[in-house]
Amino acid sequence: MAAREIASSGASVIVLEEDAEIGTPEHCGGLVSIGGIENLGIVPDQSAIENQNIKKAKILSPHSSFEVGAEKQKVMVIDRRAFDKQIAFQAQNSGAEIRVKCSMRSIEKNGTGLVVKTSEGEISCEYFVDARGVASIISRNREGVLQSAQYEVYAPWIDSDTIEVVFDNELYPGFFAWIIPTRQGMGKVGVAGKGINAANALDAYVESKGGHHSIVRKVYAPIWVNGPIQNFIIGRSVIVGDAAGQSKPTTAGGIYTCGMGGLYAGQAIGKALKAKDDTFLAAYERNWLSLFKSEFDKMLLARRLLERLDNKALDELFAAIPHDKIDEASAMGDFDFHSAAIAKILGAKAAAKMVKAILGNEIRRLIDI
Repeated sequence: MAAREIASSGASVIVLEEDAEIGTPEHCGGLVSIGGIENLGIVPDQSAIENQNIKKAKILSPHSSFEVGAEKQKVMVIDRRAFDKQIAFQAQNSGAEIRVKCSMRSIEKNGTGLVVKTSEGEISCEYFVDARGVASIISRNREGVLQSAQYEVYAPWIDSDTIEVVFDNELYPGFFAWIIPTRQGMGKVGVAGKGINAANALDAYVESKGGHHSIVRKVYAPIWVNGPIQNFIIGRSVIVGDAAGQSKPTTAGGIYTCGMGGLYAGQAIGKALKAKDDTFLAAYERNWLSLFKSEFDKMLLARRLLERLDNKALDELFAAIPHDKIDEASAMGDFDFHSAAIAKILGAKAAAKMVKAILGNEIRRLIDI
């Protein structure tokens, strides 16, 4: 995204992809809103669309559950391998050069510019965009990193129109298990959590579903859930996407939020190059925070609450949710800004029961101590 925007301004851009293929390995569940990808300036090719038939999401705790309608949210499941290649094609058409199996090894200042040392030699440049994902952020901070595993599964218990999310703070502390269907009987099944063996947890989850199934692909990757980093711009290095902590704290999803980071960064760098003025870079961080900071603050608050709840409190919390509020949230929810829907679901009528569940949870924590 950043390369597309910078190249569109007429600048010379090189994209370094450390893997042998754009979009591989695919770590992402691929769930995105149609409105979100339209804002990124992309109409997905048919080859990149895996499922446009998502009608509902089942949200489960160990002994309770509720369903949220998803048709009004207009979400789809995309094949990130095909989708990323489509964006790469946009960047190339705009004038960017793409090099695969080429990794960055170090970066140094060179006068007012930079020298990037790669597996294919040195490249002199005016600006460096760090889009290396969670691998970049781990070197500075591991606190917000969770381990995840995701399998591509063929199984009769995968319904093409239903997403499934399972909260269990004993099995998946601080996160959840998920099923994202790609078609009837096929989907992406995953888990993440703090301090767990994600592969073992996912194997157990798949087995718990029962019935015949086949796992045709396995991916393991760290995810980031602690929100944006302190500074998106360090000198002439501009940090975007997961590397900047732009994935959602609640779900670690980032196609839209990280994509907008790339878009805003690319636009700002293009203007800085034309004006020969680094102060134009500040518009990137300002624009991204203006769009997402309030939402991310609320999601971080929801995450901190989730991390403190035991399974009994989760069950009581889910049981306290009024069905009419779920229907309202389904009707007015925004997939890309879901804190409003969460606030609607956890409305005033459920507040007393929620407080009771949370207080009971805290008392149990004190007793355990």
